Amino acid sequence: MTIQYLERPSGPRLAYCLTPAPAGAPALPLVMFAGGFRSDMQGTKALYLESQCRARRQAYLRFDYSGHGASGGRFEDGLLSLWEKDARDILDNVTDGPVILVGSSMGGWISMLLALDRPGRVCGLVGVAAAPDFTREIYENRLSEGQRRQLHDQGFAEFDNHYENNKYRLTRAFFDDANSLCLLDKSKSFAMKLRLVQGMKDPDVPWQAAFRIKKAVEGDVEVILVENGDHRLSRPEDLALIDEQVRILSGLKNPD
Repeated sequence: MTIQYLERPSGPRLAYCLTPAPAGAPALPLVMFAGGFRSDMQGTKALYLESQCRARRQAYLRFDYSGHGASGGRFEDGLLSLWEKDARDILDNVTDGPVILVGSSMGGWISMLLALDRPGRVCGLVGVAAAPDFTREIYENRLSEGQRRQLHDQGFAEFDNHYENNKYRLTRAFFDDANSLCLLDKSKSFAMKLRLVQGMKDPDVPWQAAFRIKKAVEGDVEVILVENGDHRLSRPEDLALIDEQVRILSGLKNPD
């Protein structure tokens, strides 16, 4: 799939891959995948959903936030509000018609924000280990004394990346910006159906978090627990379950 770029008057260009529905295809919502923190659009879930949508002739889009993957910009300059704007710019400028969002981890938070911003466009949302407000959890419960000193004295703190065996930095501005976008402290009303696929052995997002989301959301919300599922939810059976939720929200209860 050829990578295309969205050039913007301000902000880095954004990389995306769009698979349009072919001529004569059934009228189905486009599926748009929003990846997780420090992830890119080449991940297992993004590519699997692309293959499934292509097989049933459903339009599909995956993209990289600024500072991620093939998009421009530096990760260290990123803010949650900027990444949500990236997703909104992609939605507004690359897609049309109804859209089903699939948001993985941080992408679940961004997808929820986008659904609130564009209720007329988003007709369904699948959260995969969705992690709204995860920065507040990190700041309040997971920072070491050394990291707190770094944030106070240097304006950033270093964190271990357990998936890539290296370190990355988060700035004090990142935490402050994300704090202004937290969703779970006030009830939010969603006009679309929201499905939360959550692993019960997720070390990063505890399974109880899905029920915190359900409690904080007014609307049609269901939690689908995966007994042995981890954070990535990328086993074949996990991928099939995620796609099943996409098909149901698309009005397709059985595979074509």
